[in-house]
Amino acid sequence: MSIYLLWIVLSPLFGSMIVGILYLYSIKIKKIPDIIFTTIALLTPLVSFIFAFLLFLNLHNGSKDIKYSVFKWLKVANFDVNITFLADYLSIFMALFVTFIGWLIHIYAVGYMKGDKGYGKFFSYFNLFLAMMLILVLADNPIVMFFGWEGVGLCSYLLISFYYQDAQNVIAGNKAFIVNRVGDFGFIIGLATLFVYIGQFGFDYMSLEEHINNIPSSTLSFIAFFLFVGAMGKSAQIPLYVWLPDAMAGPTPVSALIHAATMVTAGVYMVSRFHFLYALTPSIGEFIAVIGAISSLFAAVIAMKQRDIKKILAYSTMSQLGYMFVAVGLGFYSAGLFHVFTHAFFKALLFMGAGAVILQLHHEQDIFKMGEMKNASKITYYTFLVATLAICGIFPFAGFFSKDEILFNAFASGHYILWGVELFTAGLTAYYMFRLFFTVFIAPKSSKRVETPSNLSRWVTYPLVALAIGSLVAGFIGVPKILGGSNLVAHWLSYLGEKDIETSHFIEFSLMGLNTAVVLVGIYTAYKKFASIDMSKDIKLFGIIYNKFYIDEIYDTLFVKNLQHLSYFVGKVFDKKFIDGTVMMFAKSFYNMGEFVSILQNGNVRFYAFSMLVGISVFFTYLIYVMG
Repeated sequence: MSIYLLWIVLSPLFGSMIVGILYLYSIKIKKIPDIIFTTIALLTPLVSFIFAFLLFLNLHNGSKDIKYSVFKWLKVANFDVNITFLADYLSIFMALFVTFIGWLIHIYAVGYMKGDKGYGKFFSYFNLFLAMMLILVLADNPIVMFFGWEGVGLCSYLLISFYYQDAQNVIAGNKAFIVNRVGDFGFIIGLATLFVYIGQFGFDYMSLEEHINNIPSSTLSFIAFFLFVGAMGKSAQIPLYVWLPDAMAGPTPVSALIHAATMVTAGVYMVSRFHFLYALTPSIGEFIAVIGAISSLFAAVIAMKQRDIKKILAYSTMSQLGYMFVAVGLGFYSAGLFHVFTHAFFKALLFMGAGAVILQLHHEQDIFKMGEMKNASKITYYTFLVATLAICGIFPFAGFFSKDEILFNAFASGHYILWGVELFTAGLTAYYMFRLFFTVFIAPKSSKRVETPSNLSRWVTYPLVALAIGSLVAGFIGVPKILGGSNLVAHWLSYLGEKDIETSHFIEFSLMGLNTAVVLVGIYTAYKKFASIDMSKDIKLFGIIYNKFYIDEIYDTLFVKNLQHLSYFVGKVFDKKFIDGTVMMFAKSFYNMGEFVSILQNGNVRFYAFSMLVGISVFFTYLIYVMG
């Protein structure tokens, strides 16, 4: 059974390698039909899902944690690292939906990328992305986890800048890569400090948990903080969020994979995986929750004024991740991970639905150049509506159960300000999501809209239906006791040791009702303003919110330009005048010395004879003088 763990990772990894080799053969030697790439690319994530499901059944039937050690990677003194994979309740929970959602996005990508010149290359990167995420979640120790952590960063760069002929895409890819390196530097500091203190006892998660109490409390807070800095970068939280909207430069399937099932959820998973550390550092946990709440509100405010359909969804991802960090920061890990699970369904559906609209309108992304898309594709319209209701948290859609649990836990634990911020953000979410929905699907058609939207292939529409079903029913695995459920997610992840909070049924029902009321107000406001908006006029947006509070410009001024100036000084002044100048000074001194010596070594025999005579005379004179 443990060998299944290896094949969960190897399947997409081998798929990436095979597709990559075939693609090189196709462009260098002989054209290979796209169906070959399609078959391999779709088969590998399905195999991973099947093996993950079999391991899930094994754990469900009472088996203990399953490990599979592949080989010893490094051993330097006490630094002993094995490539080992772990199947426990948390890792298999993540692996199940990562592989399933990833597989559906692969199917969708077949239709979206049809006819693209880089079709094979795209799926090679896509399979590699999935493999790296699986390494991250199945790793038995933080070092192997970090290998997957860096792998998803690399793949994000490759996929965001996939259309590298456009300079803006390359800039976006670079931005994602560099900002994540900033966060990863903090992650490395945290891991290195952790190893210095307890690495000699072993560096897998079990050993770390057993010996975590050996570390002084102040150092624990230091480690917990810097590990979270890594999560800020991967999961796009303030201040390391600026790469996420620009990541929309990649093809839409890439956006769906990054935002729904892979990269951005890595930070939430990491905090949950180190639950034993954050349980001992409640102040850092509250800091995480505060950052999550601020990020959630901040992103929601910006999303209200954007006009690019994919960027609106990008900011909504940042906002929803904020909810997750509020939950895990306060110690409610199952609630945060439950929202990761439901979010994967409706966010993948939202991006794929947006991609379907973009395809039909020949890659138009401005929502104010759309309108009346309800008639262009009924499947896209109804599935997008399901996803929008789910992200807003309308009963009985998936987002209702997971978001309500986070809000309830924040309120019941006494963090009323965080609860109030997230409740207000829920209203903003309903507003900007239905602003998008009404503008794209319901409002009168824009005079600038393409008159004949193209038809969608079944490769595109079938995954939308599957995800719509998931967005409707996925929440029922976490139905709270007050509604007659047993919250299977909380039961499955109970070993993470989170708090158990009890309140009266009246308070719990009142909070549910208040949440729903705030969301309905947001929907109604969006309906009144955008359902009948006249898009024949040139709609202009401006102001500080539309310009994203000028954060990119501030970062550019404070960091990018100053680093450019520093680089110029180092390269053109310090390096050229000081370093090169010092080297050249020594070189010239040796050259001058050589010139002087060359006067003596002139090749004239008579000069040499005369020099010898002078030398002998001086020598004998010295001897006579010394000997008297």
